[in-house]
Formats: sequence, C-alpha cells, structure tokens
Amino acid sequence: MSGTASISKNRARGARRPDLRVIGPLVALVVLVLIGMALNPNFLSYANITNVLARSAFIGIIAIGMTFVITAGGLDLSVGSMAAFVAGLMILVMNLLAGSMGDGLAVLLLGVALALLAGLAAGFINGVLITRAGIEAFILTLGTMGIYRSLVTWLADGGTLSLGYQLRELYRPVYYGGLFGISWPIIVFALLAVLGEVVMRHTAFGRHCAAIGSNEKVARYSSVAVARVKLATYAILGLLVGIAVVMYVPRLGSASATTGLLWELEAIAAVIIGGTLLKGGFGRVWGTVVGVLILSLIGNLLNLTDFVSPYLNGAIQGVVIILAVVLQRNTGAAR
Repeated sequence: MSGTASISKNRARGARRPDLRVIGPLVALVVLVLIGMALNPNFLSYANITNVLARSAFIGIIAIGMTFVITAGGLDLSVGSMAAFVAGLMILVMNLLAGSMGDGLAVLLLGVALALLAGLAAGFINGVLITRAGIEAFILTLGTMGIYRSLVTWLADGGTLSLGYQLRELYRPVYYGGLFGISWPIIVFALLAVLGEVVMRHTAFGRHCAAIGSNEKVARYSSVAVARVKLATYAILGLLVGIAVVMYVPRLGSASATTGLLWELEAIAAVIIGGTLLKGGFGRVWGTVVGVLILSLIGNLLNLTDFVSPYLNGAIQGVVIILAVVLQRNTGAAR
C-alpha cells in the first residue's frame, strides 16, 4: 500500500508541475515586453507594435506551416530560397503579362495565383521526393535550398527583379492597406494562425501529424496514412510560402538573390521557441506565434536601443534556439 501511495503522490506532483513547453514561451514574451518598456518609452507605441507585427507576418505565416512539418518529424530548409524564387517568378511573369494585358487588376490576380500555385508545387515536390523517393528531409531540402536560390539569381541575372511602376502602385495596398488601422499581412497572419491551431488541435490531420512525429511505425500500424500526411505537411508549407510572398512583394516591389535570406532559420527558430519538439510528436501553432513575436521583439529591441549592436541579431537568435532546445531536452528528461 505504501508503494501505491508513493506512486500516487508522484503522479499528483507531476500533474501539478507546470509544463515549461506551454508557459515558457509566454513568460519569455512577457519578460521581453517589460524589458522593452523599461528601455524605450516608444516600445509599446501603436506605430512600433504594428510595424513589428507587419514585418513578422511573413515569417509567421511560413512558421505556421513549418509547425506541421516539424510536428510530423520533418524539416524544410528551403523555405527562404523558395520564397525568393516564387517572388522572382511572380514579378517576372507579371511584368511580361503587363506588356500585352496592361497594368490592370487581371495581371495582379494572375500573379497572385501564380505565386500560390508555384509555392504549392514546390512544397509538393519536396514532399514527394521525401515520402516517395525516400530522401532524407534534411538532405533534400538542403539541396532544393541551393536550387531555388540559384534559380532566382539566374532569373534576375545576378541583379534585382523589379515590378513595373503601375503594377507596384496597384499592388501596394496589399501590404500598406488594411482594416481599422491593421495591415493586411497582420490580418492574414492572425486568421491563418487561428485556422492552423484549430487544425492542429481539433482535427484528425493534426493528431496524425503528432502520431507520426512521435512514432512513425506505431502510426503506420494504427492505419495512419503516413506518406500522405507527411506529403500534405510539405504541400501546406509550400502554399503558405506562396501566401507569404503575396504579402511580401508589395512591400518593396522587388526580388533578388538576398530575398528571404535566413527565413528558414527564423521560421524553425520560432517553431522551436514556441514549444514544438524538434524531434516531432508535439506541436502548438499558438506557441509558434509566440515564438515569432519573441524573435521579432528581440530584433526590435536591438534597433531601439544601443545596448547591443543590431548586427548581432542573428547571434542572439542562435543563442535563443540553443537555449530552447536545451530546455526541451531537460523537460523531456524530467518527465
């Protein structure tokens, strides 16, 4: 009886113990906000907050798709290069169509459709090669990262692809416009985050992603269509890359070999910081959103203060990633 009582006490103590994967990102976000308020009085100004959210929306949209990929035990290193290629292809085709169709809404809509289809196709190709050809995700996406980056460099002839002036003016409201003072990128990011969280938490697809990432063999024995689900995660990620590009292009109206540089690092970092396990099996889209905000606020704080050089933003992000992974491993060991 004493042994049973001891086990019951340990279980009760474990049940009362807070889950660091859940509260950790939220605590870090609150701490960052408090530090920002203390260092700069303009940190919580409407202009600064909306600027941070709008700039982080691109990474956030991609990170939502990355959450499903990583939860299912996968990884995609090509999303930044993919975004650059899709943006370059979109601009090139829109400029060509404008010569025959004029600088109208039809060309703009065709360009948006092309970006979505190109992103979906790129993600689908990654998924097929990983699930059907059996190529390791890390190796495959490392290869496609180089391919997409080279293709956009070739399309731009080593320079920059710029959207025509009339098309750029027509397209600008997609980034600079919005509703009730909230820009469209923020609105789209928020809607996709809500949809992603619902899919992850309340649908069979989300449960299958977690099951595959936890133990692929057991998931297959449980009649989960492993290859189909993993393929779908990469296709969804590719589609979300296309959506991010649609939101990003009107900001500058151009694309080059440096477009989307290190986006894959930021997206993966946001997912890990948000509590999703890098090895798969557990994922939270809302945690990814918190992770995106944490990374964006770190960069914003470096720009608003002289405490640390903003050129060290990448180094600080790397440290945060390492700490997040260490925290995950320690949490797993404690359990």
